[in-house]
Amino acid sequence: MIQEGSSIKATGKIAQIPVSEAYLGRVINALAKPIDGRGEISASESRLIESPAPGIISRRSVYEPLQTGLIAIDSMIPIGRGQRELIIGDRQTGKTAVATDTILNQQGLFSCLMTHTYI
Repeated sequence: MIQEGSSIKATGKIAQIPVSEAYLGRVINALAKPIDGRGEISASESRLIESPAPGIISRRSVYEPLQTGLIAIDSMIPIGRGQRELIIGDRQTGKTAVATDTILNQQGLFSCLMTHTYI
């Protein structure tokens, strides 16, 4: 555990974190140590915490629309799921409300799909 006054040494390596199915449902700290009192977690593989993003050519194209639930936005400015979208405007114009409503509407769309039985 690193604490104030601890002696540390640079390794020259990029930070890595262990990964495995055993981490699912567990609570860990920033160093991937379990803090939920359920014992150690075994992992045989590690991955870089930060890795370069894939090139634009190798990425899958945006093919699914993101329904914001706001008719004016959905009809005038279609947004693709997975796309980044910048919301700009003056103070007190509802930017946060638009973003929050979009997030909440995604939950509503998903739960709506999960409650129906499709044959």
